[in-house]
Amino acid sequence: MSLHWHPDEDVTPTPREVDNMASVLEGQHGLHAADVAEFFSSFHSHKGDAGRCWAWAGVAEKVRQRTRQRLQQN
Repeated sequence: MSLHWHPDEDVTPTPREVDNMASVLEGQHGLHAADVAEFFSSFHSHKGDAGRCWAWAGVAEKVRQRTRQRLQQN
């Protein structure tokens, strides 16, 4: 991971980064984690930043997948 952010860089997250961000959001926001990720996705969409929009949408989907898996285990 780069220590310096550059606005024109490719922001496509690795699968590990998506997993990590999903974990952080779940830890911080619990049941609202997917909604928080969707908020960031929408925010970046409105700003015209398709890469970050897509990245946050991937995090939201990962959170939803984990939620479905937990519900199926019960």
